[in-house]
Amino acid sequence: MAFESLTDDKIADLLNCKKRLKNPQSRSKNKEGHEQVNFKVIALDNSGHEFEIYKRQNLRDEMEDDFSCGISWLAPNGETLTLKRYNGPNHNHPNHLEKIKLGYTCHIHIATEKYIKANRKAEGFAMATDKYTTIEGALHCLVTDCNVSGISTTSDNKSQTKLFDNEF
Repeated sequence: MAFESLTDDKIADLLNCKKRLKNPQSRSKNKEGHEQVNFKVIALDNSGHEFEIYKRQNLRDEMEDDFSCGISWLAPNGETLTLKRYNGPNHNHPNHLEKIKLGYTCHIHIATEKYIKANRKAEGFAMATDKYTTIEGALHCLVTDCNVSGISTTSDNKSQTKLFDNEF
């Protein structure tokens, strides 16, 4: 892996640069028990950076909380590095270097210099979040947080109340 020289500042630059969808015709595909759609994204500055975004949902019964959305950088040398990943609450994620577990909660992974230098998964560090609860909400957060245009998303509206909660 040729990412040892990546700093947290460079990772932040990659995440924060303005990006645009390159393949609006993207369609979801079912494979091995999950549904996935992949998007190609390009930086709008003169850097030439290219990225891939995926949205993946487990299709097995009672596995609705098993989902993930992520953005990867396609490095000029041909390697791919996951920069950020938004996961559902289906597992108790461990931050190995910090020796803590997040519990069964939605969480956001981010690539860090610390994890790269420790020869761990670049995006092995994660933080619990309440910004989303569904795969659609996770994709909305990713697109918003990573400055991507051209992908239609829907946020998880936390303030929305259910109309028929109280039956008479």
